[in-house]
Amino acid sequence: MRDFKEVAKYLKKKIDFTPKVGIVLGSGLGKMADKIDVKVSISYDTIPGFKAATVEGHAGNLLFGYLSDTPVVAMQGRNHFYEGHSMQEITFPIRVLKYLGIEYLITSNAVGAMNENYEIGDIVIIEDHINLMGTNPLIGPNDNSVGIRFPDMSQVYDNEMGNLARTYATDNNIRIHDGIYVALSGPTFETPAEYKFLKIIGADIVGMSTVPEVLVAKHMGLPVYSMSIVTDLGIEGRIVKITHEEVQAAADAAADDMIDIVKHIIVNK
Repeated sequence: MRDFKEVAKYLKKKIDFTPKVGIVLGSGLGKMADKIDVKVSISYDTIPGFKAATVEGHAGNLLFGYLSDTPVVAMQGRNHFYEGHSMQEITFPIRVLKYLGIEYLITSNAVGAMNENYEIGDIVIIEDHINLMGTNPLIGPNDNSVGIRFPDMSQVYDNEMGNLARTYATDNNIRIHDGIYVALSGPTFETPAEYKFLKIIGADIVGMSTVPEVLVAKHMGLPVYSMSIVTDLGIEGRIVKITHEEVQAAADAAADDMIDIVKHIIVNK
């Protein structure tokens, strides 16, 4: 694998500012690319160590620019474990973002909900997670100059950014919840029995991403805020067939509220 520090140096030659915020424009935040005053856009397939995006709705560009006058670098789409990449490969870009100079990371995703109080289109602040992906991106030799061997996970998600999101949502009548996210490998959506099991073990929402990036960010000492858009329901008696296209449509419908929350965090953090 490429040295992420060297890749960061390579990218720095293409920009004339240091990004303060890293944003993963996963499901729910894809439209944010249109809100960024983009100065430089670089396709993943031209960046050493990055993998071209293969999933519909994930463009596969690294965007450098300004959002609400704040310098940002945004991943326009992400890679997923189910695409056949290793954990180290899908989290490589997060390590590069750290060495580009970002101070904190914001991520988003689309989820199914097991909590009966959630509806399609609701936004969920991830307060904690359960990793059921079967592996971990920190497995392997550890570089102590990057992070410690055994990172503490007693407080994974940043409270300050979470509080900013809650306040904005309350003030603007946006349906928002705190929830526990469980990550599975995918690419299949969950069976009714799996939804039931995930609810029993304490999860409110389920998805196929985010946790690997968050683990790597925490390993490097980066504060993280993550939120989800509920795009389908895994609630007994309300489970229906779902397609990727329907997930995208539900995420797009709620995207504006999520984008406004992110802008509020960036301005006030």
